[in-house]
Amino acid sequence: MAESELYEKGIALRSELLGEDVVERMNQSTYDDNPIMQEFRDLVAETVFGSLWMRPGLDLKIRTLICVVTDATMGRDPELRLHLRMARRQGWTEKELTETLLHMSGYVGVPLIREAVISASEVFKEMREEEAAGV
Repeated sequence: MAESELYEKGIALRSELLGEDVVERMNQSTYDDNPIMQEFRDLVAETVFGSLWMRPGLDLKIRTLICVVTDATMGRDPELRLHLRMARRQGWTEKELTETLLHMSGYVGVPLIREAVISASEVFKEMREEEAAGV
């Protein structure tokens, strides 16, 4: 893929939102030996992160919360885990994100939110452990 300006901005934003260590782990485990997934990553970097996430009108903190809510609503656990990390890195607290998910249980259903809360608990624990280890 030709590396456009949007691609370059998208790659940089993805690293900012997730953290270099997480991006490197994802690249090694999901993308590096898989040409199809590399194409997917590059497309998403350009179109989603380089274009959609760069639009004016909402800050990154709000955008991450929107992603958490939509992922939880649709039961998209792998994406929810990524977006929870992004949301924490943008300043949302564990308490705020947990309360957001709990509030949603009355609107989208307890089973979906139960799964989201389990995922959030695991992600928050992982992030605390990474922080304690200096990762």
